[in-house]
Amino acid sequence: MKSIIEGLLFASGDEGLDLKQLAEVMELDTYIVKDLLKDMRTDFKRKGRGIQIVEVAGSYQLTTLAEHAPYFERLAYSPSRSSLSQAALETLSIVAYKQPITRVEIEEIRGVKCDRALATLTSKDLIVEVGRADAVGRPILYGTSKQFLEYFGLSSIQELPDSADFQGNFDLEEETRMLFDRLGGDSKQLTLEDVNDEPFE
Repeated sequence: MKSIIEGLLFASGDEGLDLKQLAEVMELDTYIVKDLLKDMRTDFKRKGRGIQIVEVAGSYQLTTLAEHAPYFERLAYSPSRSSLSQAALETLSIVAYKQPITRVEIEEIRGVKCDRALATLTSKDLIVEVGRADAVGRPILYGTSKQFLEYFGLSSIQELPDSADFQGNFDLEEETRMLFDRLGGDSKQLTLEDVNDEPFE
């Protein structure tokens, strides 16, 4: 049961899961799940694990340890981390062609969560928050940045390769290919060196 809980929390990402959700998925009483979570938190600490279970606003999440932050910072700025994953490329393509757009709308197009991809693109200054949607919760709207235009050698978004009808079906594979083929690079592993011969800082 603990192994299942760990997997569920990992899959839920930053959103986490509350006791009721965990209990429903596992078909257990909430008090049993709560006891299991308590045991797991103790186990993780006793074994010196690199992750921990924290409760935030009633939801449980898997997180890293605060004392390890300097290592994560080194990883984030490591030259070997300059490339973008396929997930990040697809997310960037969606934002470029459909901006302004919310995280939920991006996930509806990709069919999977995109928290990590958005964090990566934001940290590399390729996308920025451009406002809030007029919807429940006022979700963040994302758009491409000035740096995005500079990296791709564009004077404006209007210079993006022609896209399919924005109001029709969004062909993710085709839009991503069109956006990155112009660079002459591998669409599965784009680095800034492909764009202007300078690595990401």
